[in-house]
Amino acid sequence: MSTTEILFWFLSALAILSALMMVTSRNPVHSVLWLILVFFAISGHYILMNAQFLAIVNMIVYAGAIMVLFLFVIMLMNMNADTEPQKNKWMKMAGAVASGSLMLVLVAALRDTELRSKGLEGAEGSIGLISQLGKVLFTDYVVAFELSSVLFLSAMVGAVLIGKKN
Repeated sequence: MSTTEILFWFLSALAILSALMMVTSRNPVHSVLWLILVFFAISGHYILMNAQFLAIVNMIVYAGAIMVLFLFVIMLMNMNADTEPQKNKWMKMAGAVASGSLMLVLVAALRDTELRSKGLEGAEGSIGLISQLGKVLFTDYVVAFELSSVLFLSAMVGAVLIGKKN
């Protein structure tokens, strides 16, 4: 086995274990921390696929901004045992049946698929690099890129003017 395969299996095991810990954790803050570890493992998979831009965006947007938002919401909700709804055995059974059905559908859908690793190997080596994305953005889509930058600038100016006190 090559180092890439070992790293792939390590990241896969880390992502699955972290996802299971996220779902089974009783403390919501711990669940968010486990979810951050899942996002980092997925970013590692993106790097293995030579998609550095997706890895960076995944870490910044999901592991950074979205998880901070989740943590603030969880901490501001101030959940305790008195306000938490009580779970009965029928709800647990319905959840188990629903998750089992989803797993059955996924296994049935993936049963007849074959591993297609030729698609990425035959592709150009720099297909997921940030430099390639920059070249495409500033040559083929330069008008759309500049229009979106003007839109974001006007949104920032509007937010400053709305938030400004007299």
